[in-house]
Amino acid sequence: MKSDTTIASILLVVSLCLHGLFHASSASSLTEGNQDFEGSVARTLKQELEHAHEVHCSRERSRAAWKVIEEYLMPFVEREGFQISSKCRLHPDNDLFRDQEQHKIHMDINEWQCGYCKKSFRAEKFLDQHFDNRHYNLLNVYMTNSEFIQSHSKCLADLCGAVHCDVMMDTKSRKSKCNPAAAARNRHLCESLADSCFPVHQGPSASRLHELFLRQFCDAHTCSGKRKPFPKGGRVGFALLLQ
Repeated sequence: MKSDTTIASILLVVSLCLHGLFHASSASSLTEGNQDFEGSVARTLKQELEHAHEVHCSRERSRAAWKVIEEYLMPFVEREGFQISSKCRLHPDNDLFRDQEQHKIHMDINEWQCGYCKKSFRAEKFLDQHFDNRHYNLLNVYMTNSEFIQSHSKCLADLCGAVHCDVMMDTKSRKSKCNPAAAARNRHLCESLADSCFPVHQGPSASRLHELFLRQFCDAHTCSGKRKPFPKGGRVGFALLLQ
């Protein structure tokens, strides 16, 4: 009987030892797993912070699109006294670079100044780089989960095909062979802009601007070569008519 008790005691001690070793091993594995997970999260956050202010939108083409809008559309909008809705992609609030562009000061032919910090540059492209590096937080973007998220609707460069940026930029692509499929896509985008920015049901002014937009921008999206963009003229010609 005493022998049985001794054996039982020994087995209990061995069992407790094995149980302790198992928990120690599990705790060690869990700790290592947590460390690996935390390390992975830290690396991911670091990568996100490093690339947080990357913007996949052409500043140059966005600037060209805005110049087209200012030159060939806004004079007619202003004459009608029409207020473009913020839902329209042509609205200034939907330009990713608008605030930065408004803070450019062209001091002289070879001098550009940053309106935020007053630093000077000898060319506009260097000021653009300065904005990208130092004032990216002033882009028209919003933040979610500590990460900059670009709203695609705010990239005016995406509208270049519709509003003929190539004319403003005087690019070689104007001389390339016309692609019917591309022309059809640009025409569709152009017509959708007319519909969303100047809904005909909003009244006579919107209806007139809708028609003007189609003639001014959309009709030229054809490979026939018979229609040219901006047949209604631009701000310069418009000003002469008012004199």
